[in-house]
Amino acid sequence: MAIAYPPQESLERITTGSSISSGIFQGANPITGSTPFNPTQQDFSAYSSYSQSQYSPYYNTHYNSPYLASSNISPSAITTPIPYQHPEHPAVVPNHSPESHPGEYHPPPSPPTPGKEPEGVPARRSSDGKLRGRKRVSDPQPPLDSDIERVFVWDLDETIIIFHSLLTGSFSTRFGKDSSKAVSLGLWMEEMIFNLADSRLFFNDLEECDQVHIDDVASDDNGQDLSMYNFGTDGFQSPAGAGTLCLGSGVHGGVDWMRKLAFRYRRVKEIYNTYKNNVGGLVGSPKREEWLQLRREMEVLTDLWLTQAVKALALINSRPNCVNVLVTTTQLIPALSKVLLYGLGSAFPIENIYSATKTGKESCFERVAQRFGRRAVYVVIGDGVEEESVAKKKNMPFWRVSCRPDLEALSHALELDYL
Repeated sequence: MAIAYPPQESLERITTGSSISSGIFQGANPITGSTPFNPTQQDFSAYSSYSQSQYSPYYNTHYNSPYLASSNISPSAITTPIPYQHPEHPAVVPNHSPESHPGEYHPPPSPPTPGKEPEGVPARRSSDGKLRGRKRVSDPQPPLDSDIERVFVWDLDETIIIFHSLLTGSFSTRFGKDSSKAVSLGLWMEEMIFNLADSRLFFNDLEECDQVHIDDVASDDNGQDLSMYNFGTDGFQSPAGAGTLCLGSGVHGGVDWMRKLAFRYRRVKEIYNTYKNNVGGLVGSPKREEWLQLRREMEVLTDLWLTQAVKALALINSRPNCVNVLVTTTQLIPALSKVLLYGLGSAFPIENIYSATKTGKESCFERVAQRFGRRAVYVVIGDGVEEESVAKKKNMPFWRVSCRPDLEALSHALELDYL
């Protein structure tokens, strides 16, 4: 799959190595047809535990409110956000579409390019769209969960994206980067992540009643039409101790409260699916230009780390009966915000994203295994001790990612059908 690269003078092109990394753990269910991988990999330096609350001073309120009617989730609704200007990073020159960014994910077959539509104009639908949809055999239907043969379970931070290590300084220390620049970009992205989560994805309401999966409270949703529903005046408040009440303890905050909670998660799902290929339409202008500039600067700093990860994701996505699943220790709503802002919305359907914040990764791995069945082969890709330990415990092959060459080797192994 073709990956778009930034200008030659600013970024180096990724070259695929001829050797394969040794980051694969062969358990009781090894990958068939694979060969040993020998080059030594480096262990990623440990960093302190992450807490969203410690970065609260960097939150910004210059985003649109999430308390809008359902009709307002279309791209045409978000046209006049309050201007925001980062003090150290002026807005980039416009007319740079998200699709041309090196880290953007483009699954086959690619949908109409959102960036080529005038901003604020909803995607056009052909009058005979349904008829043509039945005739287009080139658009394969996604396989059923029971038909999936291989599941690639990804970690997020420091595996697919570089984020937390920018804030702690471990990335700049290890790879010889400008530490002040790295921290500045990390804080900039952190601010965008939580502002998007707060302003568009109800994180202020949902922070204390976090879920593992987007559909975990769907059974409390009565299917009410939300087109005219006002989330700002429905009286929803997270009750004291909601963090435990919402994790299946058997004690709920009342039927009415749980229904309102389910409404919010349903709206988050709608927003994610609407804007996963058009994040610029979600954040609005001029924040779209700021977001694009941030993405470019982070790719320069990280030597196209995200671009190489996206290449591996795309190779997996192009295969029949293979699927990418994300298991992250970030809370679900900020995790969705991260996925969108890093351009990974099409790589991971929202149903394939799990948060291990409250339950741990082993519990999430068990849920994934129950969903796709025992016949599937599970490959775990990550940088941390937790996912490696769980993978070995469950006899799942593990691919360690501690530097960009590990991602290059992963793509090479996928191209050669070793994985």
